[in-house]
Amino acid sequence: MLSGFTAWPDECVQKYRELGYWRGETFGGMLRERAQRHGERVAVVDGDRRWTYRELDERADRLAAGLHALGIRAEDRVVVQLPNIAEFFAVIFALFRVGALPVFALPLHRSSEIVYFCGFSEAAAYVIPDVHAGFDYRGLAAEVQAKAKNGGPRHVIVAGEPGAYTALDELYAAEPLELPPIDAGEVAFLQLSGGSTGLPKLIPRTHDDYIYSLRASADICQLDETSVYLAALPVAHNYPLSSPGVLGTLYAGGRVVLAPRPSPDDAFPLIARERVTITALVPPLALVWLDAATTRRDDLSSLRLLQVGGAKLAAEAASRVRPVLGCALQQVYGMAEGLVNYTRLEDAEDVVVATQGRPISPHDELRVVDEEGRQVAPGEAGQLLTRGPYTIRGYYKAEAHNARAFTPDGFYCTGDLVSLTADGYIVVEGRVKDQINRGGDKVAAEEVENHLLAFPGVHDAAIVAMPDPFLGERSCAFIVVRDGQRPEAFELKTFLQARGLAPYKLPDRFEFVESLPQTNVGKVNKKALRELIAAKLSPAASRS
Repeated sequence: MLSGFTAWPDECVQKYRELGYWRGETFGGMLRERAQRHGERVAVVDGDRRWTYRELDERADRLAAGLHALGIRAEDRVVVQLPNIAEFFAVIFALFRVGALPVFALPLHRSSEIVYFCGFSEAAAYVIPDVHAGFDYRGLAAEVQAKAKNGGPRHVIVAGEPGAYTALDELYAAEPLELPPIDAGEVAFLQLSGGSTGLPKLIPRTHDDYIYSLRASADICQLDETSVYLAALPVAHNYPLSSPGVLGTLYAGGRVVLAPRPSPDDAFPLIARERVTITALVPPLALVWLDAATTRRDDLSSLRLLQVGGAKLAAEAASRVRPVLGCALQQVYGMAEGLVNYTRLEDAEDVVVATQGRPISPHDELRVVDEEGRQVAPGEAGQLLTRGPYTIRGYYKAEAHNARAFTPDGFYCTGDLVSLTADGYIVVEGRVKDQINRGGDKVAAEEVENHLLAFPGVHDAAIVAMPDPFLGERSCAFIVVRDGQRPEAFELKTFLQARGLAPYKLPDRFEFVESLPQTNVGKVNKKALRELIAAKLSPAASRS
């Protein structure tokens, strides 16, 4: 068992197996079985490239042999930072076959995050594209190797022109290699938490628990061999990976279509050409699609289901989906730590518009509690706690944090404020955690604050969410300067960029104040700061 992994108690393991949730399936075995059943069916579409299930299976085998020859072994961690390209699937399934663990980084992550991921996970390798969206990841790799402990990963593998590194295409062996079998109870990969305190925590997911989640998700979304899933969001993110996402689609024997960008200009023609039946968006993108659909003439008639998750979708926008796009809406609320909730396809319109769904499993346990940990009355808001057959029991190598994030009896403290309807549907009310949800991208206030405090003229800093009609929330940095040395906003942003901060984490607004308000116990009063910026942005304030 992977060191640093908190396993489910033995009685839970036995129960989940007896219930048929955990079936001993592995990701490598899943692809092998699908290739045998659906060999010549197209599995992945990337531009003009169309890989069948048989081709993907063969590529995974040959790449697994090449990675093994490179020295990659079971339980080695490999940071994978690939965009929506077909190679993503070849890489992760090859790693699954070897038993190595992908650490899923997102394309927007920069050196601050990648140095941490590589160092903390003790990554043996780092997999990148050459250039994506105008950014050269080979330069990032050089920076990571310069900054990471012990020189960083032993290998940098590049999809495309490798420069000074190893070309992915050169790793495909001529013949597959017989590799030891993988135990479905072992950790399959490490996901990233949304992160409310500093850099993201690493989330260990096993073959058993994750495959149950995506199998149940595919059933709820009624996927089958005729389903065509458009991956508009970054596929390494938990939501488009498994809810039911690209992996759920492959489990069902359907076709995954990769969009290079989620804009209507890219996505709408793909929907028309590939006869896409299901896709997933975050609320800001859903608004863009709704506006674009009223003026464009793309044939979207194949689209059966639009999922919206990552942040709460306003009821007004939710009610527009069916009349504008001609498809059903499904609200999705979940977390990389486990719990996923869906509105169901057969639900009444008012349930779909006004709630964020109910859990996947009858054995997902929910508690809604107040600040003292006491269960609140039905319909009242409180923090959501959960445990179940696919919700982790602890972050990877984070014993001290786990003592705060999990109750002694194994419930995960989500940090989300929710209420429950009489029928057990969740309504998201807000957050307890100090985190900004910027259109589905989670920004940990503490991480950005620590970077700002390194700026020579900054005495103190606090990051809070401010309301935004498009993204739901943007970030506002309140800055206290030293000796009147007030920097310009562009200087602060340039400084943060130079420290390797991802673009979406850069504050959207800076407010300079004499001091930060405090609570009675001497902590920064972020509630007061949120109220201050909300009032400043209100229509009444803009008219005065």
